[in-house]
Amino acid sequence: MTNGLPHRFRTLLTQRRVGAVAWWSIVSRLPVYLMSLAMVLVVREQGGSYAQAGLVAALYTAGMAVGGPLIARRLDRSGRRTVLATTGVLYPSMLAVLVWATRPGGWAQPVAAALAGVALPPANACMRSLWARLPLKEQDRDTAYLWEALLTEVLVIGAPLALAGLMLSGSAGLALTTVAVVGGAGALGLAFVHLPAGTEPEHADAGADGPRRLLGPLRDSAMLALTGIMATCAVPIGLMTLAVPAFVAAHGSPGSTGAVYACWGVGSALGALWLGRSQSQVAPHVRFPRLVLAYALGTGLAPAATSEPVLALALAVGGAPIALVSASELTLVSTVADSRSLAEAFTWASLATVLGDAMGQQAGGLLMDRIGPRGVFATAFVLALAGAGLAFACRGLLSRGATAPAECPA
Repeated sequence: MTNGLPHRFRTLLTQRRVGAVAWWSIVSRLPVYLMSLAMVLVVREQGGSYAQAGLVAALYTAGMAVGGPLIARRLDRSGRRTVLATTGVLYPSMLAVLVWATRPGGWAQPVAAALAGVALPPANACMRSLWARLPLKEQDRDTAYLWEALLTEVLVIGAPLALAGLMLSGSAGLALTTVAVVGGAGALGLAFVHLPAGTEPEHADAGADGPRRLLGPLRDSAMLALTGIMATCAVPIGLMTLAVPAFVAAHGSPGSTGAVYACWGVGSALGALWLGRSQSQVAPHVRFPRLVLAYALGTGLAPAATSEPVLALALAVGGAPIALVSASELTLVSTVADSRSLAEAFTWASLATVLGDAMGQQAGGLLMDRIGPRGVFATAFVLALAGAGLAFACRGLLSRGATAPAECPA
């Protein structure tokens, strides 16, 4: 297996020009996947109600949604150092204010949460745009985006566990502050790590001639189509996020929900490791709709589940294409978006996924009492098929790639 995917990951991440920036990007992204949960725990620890905790978490998310594209646009224009250094200081500072200087019930805590969301360092967008610009072989670039997809799965599962570990030796407030400071330090490290010459513009406002309008990269029809597909495909994820615990509660013990749900992520990771190498040999705009269709068919396994073990198996098998879909999405963003606005394009893509997921969760909550978990699973299957149809319909648009980045000589 010397030519397998783990070997390709190791080869990529141990390259002299890649290892340090990849490491700092991981550290800087630790808060991204646990902060909303941590805020809920902090507000409850301070004596606040679930309604107050939900408001704080919602305003934090709203701040990310509003500020993310604007911060990423500044990243494209000014370069990473100014933006990451500024947000790397502001972000933990605002969260420290939220934990230690505000209390539930006042106006200051929701405001601090919203400002923290706006100030979140754009580490995801920065690293994904750097993968597109680093002087890599195209096979290594495909491996890099598959690494990004797998890293997301690991952080989604591992970051909350790290938070739980920190809380064993202290309060939720101390744990949140620690994670925020570590994330801010990671952003500073990512800001000042050395990169190969020509990887990014060195002068201020380097992207000033790029897209300036409100929607930026979304003015391009291919990018708009891709984000639409991503949002549509994320809705079934949100629906199933609500349906899984409801199904488990109806067929067994609610305490096993986490184990059943984790099978989804494990299946996605194993699918990427098993199938990732062969997928890189197919053009992104060709493999993307095929993978979306495989993902849609995978969601169709859940409605047939009759018990917890069967649902766990259905999620593991059906989830196998998910990380591969995400990796193909990232590759397509890097090829269809204007090279002057890559960070903003990746931010819009992430936002489309987050909003689709949120819509699915909201819809799942409204539908659960009416049609039950099996009905919600079936709804997710239908919507996933709609996403696959949209992906196939847009193949022509997605084939219009931008000029490829410089490739290293063999």
